[in-house]
Amino acid sequence: MAAKAWATADKADKKAEGEIFFQNDSVSLCLLVQRRTKTMRVIDFRAGPTPAKRTFVLSLARREGVEKVYTVVERDEVSTWVKLGFTKEGNIPAFYKRSDAFLLGCSVEAQARVPAQSERRIIAPASRAQPSDPGSLARTVPRSSIASRSWLDPERLPDDEVDAPVDTSALDFAEKTLLRAKKHVKELAERALPAVKLTEIQEAATRKPLAAALRSGRALTAFEAFGRGVERRYFAATGRAGFELLASVESQPCFGNAFVEILSSPRNEGERVATAIALKGLCERLFADGTVGCFALAPSDDAGLATAFVYNGFRRTGVLQNHLVVGRERKDAIVFARKLANPGGE
Repeated sequence: MAAKAWATADKADKKAEGEIFFQNDSVSLCLLVQRRTKTMRVIDFRAGPTPAKRTFVLSLARREGVEKVYTVVERDEVSTWVKLGFTKEGNIPAFYKRSDAFLLGCSVEAQARVPAQSERRIIAPASRAQPSDPGSLARTVPRSSIASRSWLDPERLPDDEVDAPVDTSALDFAEKTLLRAKKHVKELAERALPAVKLTEIQEAATRKPLAAALRSGRALTAFEAFGRGVERRYFAATGRAGFELLASVESQPCFGNAFVEILSSPRNEGERVATAIALKGLCERLFADGTVGCFALAPSDDAGLATAFVYNGFRRTGVLQNHLVVGRERKDAIVFARKLANPGGE
């Protein structure tokens, strides 16, 4: 069966750009590869922590030059991916309308060094703050030190589920960014805020500013797909002093969720304020359209962008390590999430 699986893997079915499908008697997967950021999302159609699943995912990730692999699953599948060596990195409230999604990720390089979790050991993802010594990639961490961290809502993941590695330096750095953002939000409450116009635009209108942002190294995203079978809309915000902002929303109507992406970070105080106002208008549009919840990713060192999310009621629900590429630098990403509505009026 192994020979058959590898033969199929070499001829993986590519239905769309970045989508790779693989199926045999024990594994059925769709892999969404983002080559710009060297990340890959795993969509699993067959539950269970089979060794073949982990082997294939890592093999294809290395073949495609991927550095970070992650998956988005419901609660009952969290333990499966932890057993496969993935780390719980965050959650998205109301992702599935009435239930939450959980984000789990791993470093391909680190996973390649160590077999799947068979003992109470961990595989720590490589990050800027970690030493480069390969011996640091596998170490034992007391459960109590992990369970005490606030990176996940303890009401969503009880202590007896939290047995995955945590890069505490990444969490501490994100917390400092949030503290700066909260300080900026308090300052906004004491000042008059400018008007910002938000307009929905066609995809063609985004190509020129997107290309310019990528060339300059300011792009936080290239509006790559987060999921399958999604709808995408684009918005332009304008304000005084020449303020311009480009944003996109990827939504799954069946679940009522929305992934909000902002092309580039605010560069000064004026842009920081205008970005917060633009995001407010965008959230109001999503609410009017019946969106239940929305989420976003922002570099963990970007206090200006974090200010916009905190101002609009988003909260941090995770930190994805080495998940974003800004310019030529890999960065951790803060997961920001907000519930916009309560489905069914419950």
